[in-house]
Amino acid sequence: MSGDFLPENSIVVGCGAVGLDLLATVAAFPQPDQKIRSTSFKTQGGGNTGNALTCAARLGLKPRIISKIADDTQGRRILDELQADGVDTSFIVVSKEGTSPFTYIIVDNQTKSRTCLHTPGFPPMKPADLTESSLLSALNGTKIAYLDGRLHETALVVAHEAVKKNIPILMDAERPREGLDDLIKVVDYVVCAAQFPQVWTEAATVPKALVSMLLRLPKVKFVIVTLGKDGCIMLERTANEVPSTEEEMDVDQLLESLETKKNASINIPTCISSSVTNLRADGIGTICGKLYIGTAENIPPYELIDTTGAGDAFAGAVLYAICANFATEKMLCFAANVAAAKCRALGARSGLPRYNDQCLASFRE
Repeated sequence: MSGDFLPENSIVVGCGAVGLDLLATVAAFPQPDQKIRSTSFKTQGGGNTGNALTCAARLGLKPRIISKIADDTQGRRILDELQADGVDTSFIVVSKEGTSPFTYIIVDNQTKSRTCLHTPGFPPMKPADLTESSLLSALNGTKIAYLDGRLHETALVVAHEAVKKNIPILMDAERPREGLDDLIKVVDYVVCAAQFPQVWTEAATVPKALVSMLLRLPKVKFVIVTLGKDGCIMLERTANEVPSTEEEMDVDQLLESLETKKNASINIPTCISSSVTNLRADGIGTICGKLYIGTAENIPPYELIDTTGAGDAFAGAVLYAICANFATEKMLCFAANVAAAKCRALGARSGLPRYNDQCLASFRE
């Protein structure tokens, strides 16, 4: 990726989870049968797709969201928040009866971890809920599509239509889910949580798992695995093949060599990359590509409030970066900055920055 331009008004379509988060912070996570008081409380929209598209909207994209809620208090709150952030909710199906999705989230002030108790919406979304005319309208003029692996039957219909229209697809693979294997075959980019690559491929290490993913998924251009405070690792497939006569590089050893180049004294996100090479994963195969390490911002403990939705913020920023044709190194640093801003406030959305915010000033230069 190269050659930035401002992607204002670029349309992105997302299909997946929306919901309402009920967040309570506590001094320390309670023991069984223990009664404790929360130190703060917030009710806020949530769901991977709802969060990622809110992030994209604040950065300047024009998101449309395909999902399902019920006509209840939670559902109306979900719609109001998305609309207030500039997300087009006209493709959300509203059931006259049932319950909108919601999640109880306990944020531990001691460990800065969060525990989620999710209640799925009912009735669930089915492909018949999305008419063909509505789907075509949602995809009209779209620059990129986003899937979070939920609502898999409907998401597959959206994905196949996007493929027909040559609309690239970014998928956030949080963990293996029903229908994920069918979805991930047709996408162009993957952002995934730390455990996903090894669980999905059964590879011994993350680098080997990334090689395995690109070999199994010939359409995928890159895979990013997010690692929280440890940043991210990305494997990018390259168009320019290295001659097979060139020496292969063991992917685990290459990652170790990149790790040694990290500078612990730099607090802002940075990116370290290899050259294009033939990357070998023993027992799996070889892929021609480029390996990247992206560091996370070193947030002072007194500024770190809540990590809920940090991965969604990262994915929303990647959507923007793809639309803006950011260079890969710039994309990883940009996404890390956006995720760090989110972590400075309670909930998945409170801290999401806008493109003209001071924390993103260096990316506007």
